[in-house]
Amino acid sequence: MTITSGTPEAKRQLETWITDIAIRLFFLGLVAYWSIKLISPFLILAVWAAILTTAIYPIYAWLRARLGGRSRLAALLITALGLGLVLGPAGGLIASMAGTMENFARTMASGSFVLPAPDPAVQDWPLVGKNIYAFWSDMHDDLADVVSRNKDVVVSTGRTMLGIVAGLGIDLLMFAVSIVIAGFLYSRAPALAEGCRRFGQRIGGERASGFADLAGATVRNVSRGVIGVSVLQALLAGIGMLVAGVPAAGLIALGALILAIIQVGPAILLVPVTIWVWFDMDTITAVIFTIYIVPVVLFDNILKPIVMARGLKTPMIVILIGVIGGTLAHGLTGLFLGPVVLAVSYELLMAWVKNEPPAQAAPTIHADPPSP
Repeated sequence: MTITSGTPEAKRQLETWITDIAIRLFFLGLVAYWSIKLISPFLILAVWAAILTTAIYPIYAWLRARLGGRSRLAALLITALGLGLVLGPAGGLIASMAGTMENFARTMASGSFVLPAPDPAVQDWPLVGKNIYAFWSDMHDDLADVVSRNKDVVVSTGRTMLGIVAGLGIDLLMFAVSIVIAGFLYSRAPALAEGCRRFGQRIGGERASGFADLAGATVRNVSRGVIGVSVLQALLAGIGMLVAGVPAAGLIALGALILAIIQVGPAILLVPVTIWVWFDMDTITAVIFTIYIVPVVLFDNILKPIVMARGLKTPMIVILIGVIGGTLAHGLTGLFLGPVVLAVSYELLMAWVKNEPPAQAAPTIHADPPSP
């Protein structure tokens, strides 16, 4: 029996169908929400492990080939090297910062800390020289009184510094765990990449299956262009400062590395260092240091775009906007996720723009049959 549209039976069937779909969607949404809540504490670890696996997989494949196809040994060596690079210098630096702050707090509490007198040349600094000299002189004459008058600021600054050190320690631990997780993913990377391609194909068809390859290439290029170039830049700057005899050269180089990675640039630190060298050292040393450090500050502007754009069809401006915007929005994780999202969005937009709809045929008009 055919049920015509608009009959009570058809309405009942439509209501039953809508209710059934609504109940299914509700429970599917509930399961999805619950799953996200359960994995959310590990989401950052998973994202970082995926980024590390994608970025380092070419090195893993090269090492595995040199080791005669022993994938477990290659993954173990890369994981151990990564943990050594992260937990060694970075862990030592954080421990040194914490120890320095503790010693400083102890010295301040005992009242034995004496700030050296300011150099009269400080007064000649443009704009802020006189204010800095006056404040520095007050701290030299009676440090306890200055601290007492600015107790709230000192306590707030101390808490902020302790929070920064604690946060760095937690981030370092999470990054170390991500390195270990990535060690288990290297051998499974091809299967995981194929799964991502199939997922993209299910979502967006054949064209979207290539987005997994695009995402992987973007992550690798960003890691080489941003992380690699920044490390090289900071290393060269640190060597130059060590040779010139700049105090705390290692700490300044680390700050330059962080500023280069987050796309601020190391010039904020290296330009004042260069000015200090001119004031504190002889002319020959200052000239040689300036001739050396200026190309170090500027060479990333040339090298970084070349490395990041290599092998990608996505315009360089899209990648740069993704790097800067992702870093501002989501920190270091956004440094990699930003360009990936923008690259995929750009390719989707270009595919939609270039996909011209087929020409529609003109409607055929049939003449009414003649009336009998």
